[in-house]
Amino acid sequence: MEMEIVEKITNGDRRAAAKLITLVENNFSQAQDILKKIYNYTGNALVIGITGPPGSGKSTVTDKITKILRGQGKTVGIIAIDPTSPFTGGALLGDRIRMQDLSLDKGVFIRSMSTRGHLGGLSQATQATVKILDALGKDVIFIETVGVGQSEVDIVKVADTVVLISMPGMGDDIQIIKAGIMEIGDIFVINKADKEGYERLATEIEMMLDLNQNKRWRPPVLKTIATDNVGIKELLKEINRHIEYLKESGELEQRRRESVKKEMFDLIQEQWKEILSTFIDNGFLNKIVTKIVKREEDPYTAVEKLSNILVHSYTKGGVKSDRKD
Repeated sequence: MEMEIVEKITNGDRRAAAKLITLVENNFSQAQDILKKIYNYTGNALVIGITGPPGSGKSTVTDKITKILRGQGKTVGIIAIDPTSPFTGGALLGDRIRMQDLSLDKGVFIRSMSTRGHLGGLSQATQATVKILDALGKDVIFIETVGVGQSEVDIVKVADTVVLISMPGMGDDIQIIKAGIMEIGDIFVINKADKEGYERLATEIEMMLDLNQNKRWRPPVLKTIATDNVGIKELLKEINRHIEYLKESGELEQRRRESVKKEMFDLIQEQWKEILSTFIDNGFLNKIVTKIVKREEDPYTAVEKLSNILVHSYTKGGVKSDRKD
């Protein structure tokens, strides 16, 4: 059964890929056996991260670049990280609405993934989805994230090239380049550049880039008006130029090594969470919590003890949750 799914995906079966992505989102541990088998079919796609504040036009930019790539005969996968609906808990699917004509193109696979208020596991699901679309045969995979918070920074770390999109007139323009965001941007795009404030925002970004002299690659700052297709070809040209730079400098391999490290740590973290929930029952945890609340124990010592119990007991084949200490 597993090999049948792998064969379908590697032969371009979109439905099989969609089912596996759903399994990854809902029951990651169950999907792992199939993910192991498709791994050898991955590593061929270029992964482009598209991030920036809500309303900056990320979906429109992605849509326009995808159409150019399709004109060149390349196949595209789009992973759109959507905010969660407060009513259903599902993705709002705004990106699919904006990309309706692309959804009819069999050379394009669009998947909206809901944050569900929890971005920790989303990073893991995103990495797995990239592999599935890679095995499906997509030449280019876009990861489009909502916002530019730390969680989004972590998600786009799996990308080869990161495009940071901003727009003038958002009040605090410089906010898009705070909190380490500058460090992940390989290409800066000011979309809706026909709006007032474009020149000031461009100057601010250039000034911030001047402060970072350690990078061998200086990110270009581009002007686009995506709705009118202005600057989109230039953006794709810069993406290609960055990919060439990564290959020639050896940085592409280094980035992918770092991505693998991150994935391994994510997987280890999730596995230990499962071990914790499986082998330590609520009664045992409640005893510890009660001690901490009563100031009979501090949380730091408690976590140290718990970690020792987990490591020792897991190697011995199970945690004794009826301990008295």
